[in-house]
Amino acid sequence: MKFLYNLTVFLISLVLPIIALFNKKLQLFIDGRKQTFLKIQALKNEETVWFHVASLGEFEQARPIIEELKSSFTKYKILVTFFSPSGYEVRKNYDLADVVCYLPLDSVSNAEKFVKNINIKMAIFVKYEFWPNFLNELSKNQIPTILVSGIFREQQLFFQFYGGFMRNSLKAFHHFFLQDENSKKLLKSIDFKNSSVVGDTRFDRVSRILNQDNSIDFINEFKNNTYTLVAGSTWREDEELLVNYINNSTSKDEKFIIAPHNINKEAIATLRKSILTKTVLFSEKEGKNLADFDVIIIDTIGILTKIYASVDVAYVGGGLKTGLHNILEPATFGIPVVIGNKFDKFKEAVDLVNLKGCITIRNQNEFSSIFTKLKKEEDFRKSTGNINKKYIQEHLGASQKIINYLKKQF
Repeated sequence: MKFLYNLTVFLISLVLPIIALFNKKLQLFIDGRKQTFLKIQALKNEETVWFHVASLGEFEQARPIIEELKSSFTKYKILVTFFSPSGYEVRKNYDLADVVCYLPLDSVSNAEKFVKNINIKMAIFVKYEFWPNFLNELSKNQIPTILVSGIFREQQLFFQFYGGFMRNSLKAFHHFFLQDENSKKLLKSIDFKNSSVVGDTRFDRVSRILNQDNSIDFINEFKNNTYTLVAGSTWREDEELLVNYINNSTSKDEKFIIAPHNINKEAIATLRKSILTKTVLFSEKEGKNLADFDVIIIDTIGILTKIYASVDVAYVGGGLKTGLHNILEPATFGIPVVIGNKFDKFKEAVDLVNLKGCITIRNQNEFSSIFTKLKKEEDFRKSTGNINKKYIQEHLGASQKIINYLKKQF
């Protein structure tokens, strides 16, 4: 199994540069990794805490811990590595990290070179990032390693009879901080008992958002005290339902904010062209009377969280096909959240659907029906949003439990 894994990584390293010639996202993936070993030279003689995250969602899970470590243990440098371009491109200038870069492909040589070139005092992996060669190298060098906000599923390779190679890589972890009891039981079934259930650090992160200034002047101008629906992190399949709802709406007292996941010019132009009512782009808003428009398309990144604070209801994209995006951010503001029906891999979505704070849809009829109801029935809208807010408040505290553990290690 180990040989097949390493062979696969090697073949991927040969094929990806060719495929990347025809895919801009993959080109970022390739080009960004060319800079990694140069960037980490800045940490060669520094005591460093290394955080590895897959993408933006996992970064948000690491963020409360990074913030606490940065304030409590100032002598340590912070390294954050990303696997995905979508996470790296948004947070590559994160000011609390001393170095932000891509994780090299998980080859034996890359892992050896990476660990050798950094004085790593502790490695912190987030949620479900398991790269066996990197983990084995950390273990070989006796570097303390923990998993935070971890979640395991029975279908994963660790729990299959042929998954010995991956199970062995888990030995690198000194402790597993988990989101749920099921993950603890699964680890125990393969003789890993060094775990504790503390919850998801993202709850702490999104709760802190409430304490910041979330007002955005241009959003207030656009809304003009009108009922507003935001569709965040949308993909094409989400936008088709939303656009059809907008185009068939007879209501004059409803506005729409669309923040697509893909903000390249062609995709934005296609989306805009499909909308029949008055639409403006974020990039074109200057000098316009925004109150005159019915739809604003956010063709930039980094402001969606604050937008959630200003609207009445939210649709979060990805749940129909591509992969559900963050529902905790809108939930923390106490507004109803609507998602697609493919959400079973996201514990918070499963919980909130069961609690009826989050509502799922499968098709156009269900999409239009629920948003019509949410608009017309204010009591229903408020009670649904309150379920979400209460759920967030009841799940705080994971970050502090992890910090308490870390303080004993440093």
